[in-house]
Amino acid sequence: MSNKSLLNHCALLPLLATGAFTAAPAFAEEKPDRESLETVVVVGVATDTEITPEQLEKQQANDLSDVFRHIPSVSVGGSLGMAQKIYIRGMEDTLLNVTVDGAPQTGTLFHHIGRVSIEPELLERVEVQSGAGEATSGPGAIGGAIRFKTKDANDLLASGEQLGARVKGGYFSNDGTKGSASVYGKLGEHWGVVGSFVQVDRNNMQDGDGSEVLATASDQSLAFIKVSGDVADNQKLTFSYEKREESGELGRRPNWFVLEGDPLFPMDAERETLVANYSANLSEAVNLEFTAYDTNSDMVQDGPWGLYGGNTQSIGFDIRNTSYFGQHKLTYGIERRNEKVVAGGREVDSSSSLFESGRVQGVYVQDHWQVTAPLLVSFGVRYDTYDLEQSKFDGEFSSDDVSPNIGFNYALNDAWTLTAGHAQAVRGKEIGDAFTIDVATIAPQLQAESVANNELALEYSADSLAVKAAVYQSTIDDVIYDEDGFENIGELASDGFELSAAYGIDSWYFSAAYSHNDSTLNGDEIEGYEYNGLGNTRGDTLTLAADYALSEQLELGWNFTHVQDLNNIEVLQRSVELGWIDSVQTVDKPGYQVHDIYLRWQPLQDDSLAVNFAVQNLFDEHYRDHSSVADYSDIPGWEIVSGIYEAGRDVRLSVDYRF
Repeated sequence: MSNKSLLNHCALLPLLATGAFTAAPAFAEEKPDRESLETVVVVGVATDTEITPEQLEKQQANDLSDVFRHIPSVSVGGSLGMAQKIYIRGMEDTLLNVTVDGAPQTGTLFHHIGRVSIEPELLERVEVQSGAGEATSGPGAIGGAIRFKTKDANDLLASGEQLGARVKGGYFSNDGTKGSASVYGKLGEHWGVVGSFVQVDRNNMQDGDGSEVLATASDQSLAFIKVSGDVADNQKLTFSYEKREESGELGRRPNWFVLEGDPLFPMDAERETLVANYSANLSEAVNLEFTAYDTNSDMVQDGPWGLYGGNTQSIGFDIRNTSYFGQHKLTYGIERRNEKVVAGGREVDSSSSLFESGRVQGVYVQDHWQVTAPLLVSFGVRYDTYDLEQSKFDGEFSSDDVSPNIGFNYALNDAWTLTAGHAQAVRGKEIGDAFTIDVATIAPQLQAESVANNELALEYSADSLAVKAAVYQSTIDDVIYDEDGFENIGELASDGFELSAAYGIDSWYFSAAYSHNDSTLNGDEIEGYEYNGLGNTRGDTLTLAADYALSEQLELGWNFTHVQDLNNIEVLQRSVELGWIDSVQTVDKPGYQVHDIYLRWQPLQDDSLAVNFAVQNLFDEHYRDHSSVADYSDIPGWEIVSGIYEAGRDVRLSVDYRF
């Protein structure tokens, strides 16, 4: 196996595999190696990863948990699709800049459900940036960024094809079915279109003990269309529209465990995203990218007080240009986002509604400078302004600040590379949670959050072996949280290290990764119940994988995840301050080990037919993911607080036919 294919194969090694992961590229005398520079990112990438469609298809990914299942630095809690939340280095996705084709996913509809939803079937790739990074990462990326990129017609059409279609049917024993259909083709010489529809029907799943996990049944559907083409030489325009719906009868708090006899409440969630992307590569000085978007998310629960819902809307744009001159790649731009959350009763005679509206504006510049053949230096700065208004409390908040960064990539020799970076980022008060908007006052002296992120990584890449070690330290000051209204509550720290290795020989491929993270708030371990929306603690995580290609048509693999137990986590500090309980309590998070296997078979000479067989949680491990709410049931007065167990053994079979 070649070194390049080894690096591209591995989901656990950095995005720098295509550029800065190997020795820094040399330059011609007149101009830089533009193709190499396109992929180079230095600051904030000590543990970056990329996930490909091939990896998602092999494990038959159905939700966010499947997408990030084998990346130690990223975890997903909540078990149930609608309730799932993403964590990077212990920080919840509310602290991340999450985009779909460049459209930010902002706002929180209900603090007991996730704010990010995506259909793995559509994804061309997923990029994960851990920690605050470069100026181009977007506003408010104090914990990092996740970028979902969807497929277009060119990603699906084979060479020389003008029209194609794909149908896929899947069955998973724990417990449901999935079907999808896509049609894609050329519209004339320069344009292409793809349309997809996906339907997932799930019944209540069973945990590793064979017990039914109540209130986990749901129906999901997605419609997607994307038109893209060349409007002129070196100019491309893309329009995409996505509508995702999910519904089910869930617990009042969907991310908590539901006991037999507990009431269930119908809940419906919907997201619509419209995105336009334009790019023009006209010269070394003009390489323009423009993104405009409109995202609308809505959720309604028929709960104990009748129909109540929340709606968020985000409209904005990002326009940037990249110029190449001398030994520099300079990217600079401006972006703006207007957002609003509206909440209230949805009864026919209800006229109550509350809202928060905000605006975020930013300008930025980032330079990659090839100082010498082995040394690449990156430095940049962005300036952001935040404005927020509330309808109920006549509250206002405004802030502005700069976010600098600097880093380098140094090729010690042909095999060893040293990477280091320091990045700062700020985030003002953004629109809040729809279900608490009626009590969400803003403290008069509220300050913007600010983060300092430091990273150091050493990499080895030669022949068929790639090894990486990375350490990081991130501190967020003036953390904004809704205690008695929004106020600054202190310092959130995330420190840790990661190790990863990949080796390929003949038809075999092996990888291993280890992640250690400490996430604390004012020195106390952070837990996802009391500090919902900030982060969660997770035990040290080890992943192992082995893949073997028996032939060009048949591939099989094994993945293993071990999460170490955490004991005596102190919780309820805030409840002690409020006088709700006399002293802090402790909870445990038992460790767990999960094995997954897959087999992918393409029986025909081409790739038109694929049969995927996978087993998730092969040995029926009974566990609650550490990124879900911990078990508080032994604490008097908190007996109902407990996260959902993960699914037990799940046998998945899908047939995918392209014609």
